Amino acid sequence: MTRVLVVDDQELVRAGLASLLRTAPDITEVREVSDGEAAVAAAERERFDVVLMDIRLPGMNGIAATETILRKVPDPPHVIVLTTFDVDEYVYEALRAGASGFLLKDTSPRRLIEAVGVVTRGEMLFAPAVTRRLVEAYTRQPASAVEPEALSDLTAREREVLRLVGLGIDNEAIAGQLHVTEGTVKTHLHRIMTKLSLNSRAQAVVMAYESGLVVPGRTR
Repeated sequence: MTRVLVVDDQELVRAGLASLLRTAPDITEVREVSDGEAAVAAAERERFDVVLMDIRLPGMNGIAATETILRKVPDPPHVIVLTTFDVDEYVYEALRAGASGFLLKDTSPRRLIEAVGVVTRGEMLFAPAVTRRLVEAYTRQPASAVEPEALSDLTAREREVLRLVGLGIDNEAIAGQLHVTEGTVKTHLHRIMTKLSLNSRAQAVVMAYESGLVVPGRTR
């Protein structure tokens, strides 16, 4: 069963999200806080499976709060970033912070509840419009000329798995391409994320692009 923390400085929005989530059968508890500092304190004090995090918060903003929670909490929750602003820079910041998903606040109630289940299963989640903008933005940006030193710790197979993850291929399809089991792919991905200190599959996608393993515009 799932425990959710809702973080939003607008009381009506926060209460509405919390009320909606309480109607979902798989969500056992929903807590509410109004700012980033309170979100960090709550995540350190109690265990949550998912945090719905507004980006624009007073004091510590949602990106900083996400980074702090994922760094300080031993068994960190999955973070879905919520915003009314469909702006590329926020997508990048949320990804780099380790958010598992990014949704606009005009997302339908059903989609929001589904999103909690998606990230709880360890999958990556983005609103369709944001995904399109993300891909377009990456295509406009050149890959990093300097490969991160951490990638030197990866085996050849781990590098290949990371590249395929960066292309947006799911574990089942990766297993088919590499002629291994899906469990083996999950093991490789776990090792990759441990070696690179990544908190989410989304961060792995960013690393694949920024390291040059995936070149914008290429699909192979």
